[in-house]
Amino acid sequence: MKALTDDERFNPNRSGLCAHLRWKGLFVGAHDDPTVQRGGAGLFWCLFTQTCVGPDGAVAEPGSCDQAGRACYGKGRVE
Repeated sequence: MKALTDDERFNPNRSGLCAHLRWKGLFVGAHDDPTVQRGGAGLFWCLFTQTCVGPDGAVAEPGSCDQAGRACYGKGRVE
């Protein structure tokens, strides 16, 4: 499997993101400016745990929260 670049890993516009992933940009009323380099500050969190770690113990970020194979994907819990 190919390693993700930081731009890919922290891109909140990735397709198939878990609906429970949150990031600061959701709450800021500004348009994305493609001429400005993305900060990549990693300000992501899970709606259920309210932390940067999901219910399965893995990091909550676009690069890992876009996989239906993840145990908590779309459910907010691990079964």
